[in-house]
Amino acid sequence: MSDPVPSMRSSDSERDRVARLLQEHFAQGRLDHEEFTERLGRVYKSKTMDELAQVTSDLPERDLADVGRAARVEAGVAVPPLRLRDPALMVPWWLYGGVNVLCFAIWLIVYLTTGAAYPWFLWVLGPWGVVMAVVTFGILVAQRGVENQGER
Repeated sequence: MSDPVPSMRSSDSERDRVARLLQEHFAQGRLDHEEFTERLGRVYKSKTMDELAQVTSDLPERDLADVGRAARVEAGVAVPPLRLRDPALMVPWWLYGGVNVLCFAIWLIVYLTTGAAYPWFLWVLGPWGVVMAVVTFGILVAQRGVENQGER
């Protein structure tokens, strides 16, 4: 099907499509509130395809981040999956370990100098460790699911 002629009258569905496009650009911060409402009014008052095109002429049709992602996928560049030894997972675990070693050292100093034996460092160690384990497990399971779908 060929492109519509600019002087061709626009339909309600075409005006709604352009209105949704404007809402997306407003949500992404390309339009401020005043400009968005002004353009939206022009969309619903437009009678021809040319008038609709003028409303969005200075806006990209697709988000530029999506274009970059699509180019990488089309070029065959696959993002490697995260592994347990990947820095994206190891850095948070090292941070977790370092903070907990510090907390334990502080508790040990307080215990040895004052005799206060309450193991408060476990309140840092336990909940944070559970969150870290759940997030790590979730990432690895989700990526295995994506890899399995790619093999089908």
